[in-house]
Parts: sequence; C-alpha cells; structure tokens
Amino acid sequence: QVQVVESGGGSAQPGALLRLSCAASGSIFSIVGMNWYRQTPGGQREWVAGITTTSGTKYADSVKGRFTISGDKDKNTVQLQMNNLRPEDTAVYYCNIQGMLATTGGPFSSWGQGTQVTVSS
Repeated sequence: QVQVVESGGGSAQPGALLRLSCAASGSIFSIVGMNWYRQTPGGQREWVAGITTTSGTKYADSVKGRFTISGDKDKNTVQLQMNNLRPEDTAVYYCNIQGMLATTGGPFSSWGQGTQVTVSS
C-alpha cells in the first residue's frame, strides 16, 4: 500500500557528515509521523529522531545537537542530516512513515529496507 525507500547511506570518517533521505509513495491521504531508527547486527532497533503532529521534532539523547530531522509532507519525504559522526553511529538506518490511507481511511505504518551507515577511520 505504502512503499518507503531510504537513500544516502555510506562510509564516513569520524567528525564527517552524511545526509539520509526517505521517500514514501502509494495510497497516502496524510502523514502524521516521520521517524528514523537504527539497528546494529544483533542489536535492538532504536529510535533516533522523528517528527509527529502531536510532539513536533524530537531526538534521542545520543544524537541531539548533531543530527537534524526535516520533512516535507507535501512531497512525502523526510531527511536526516547527520553531523559530527561517531563510530557508535554505525548502523543500518531505517525510515518509518505513519499516516492515513487514501484507499480505506485507516492508519498505516510502513518501513523502508534500510541504508547502511559506517563510521570508521
């Protein structure tokens, strides 16, 4: 129903920056939440940053001051600007989009396949 695709991942040195992008497509009536998560091999998927209609823009403590999330609901896109990258930022980053379907009027929550971010010297 709703497809989500991430892009922009890659390798970077500590202190460098990367910009991730996420685009959603399909039968979308409206978007109410746009969030980024990350997961290391064998680890839990953790929330990184998000934009919601109820709480606005929020960040995990581990990335606050370094990462910036921005979105364009008219274009169904969200970005994550990652500055001053650290080795512990290495993970697969996933985009999650929540909203209402145009076909049924019901809610949806869709995930992308993820994009790899590797921070090392």
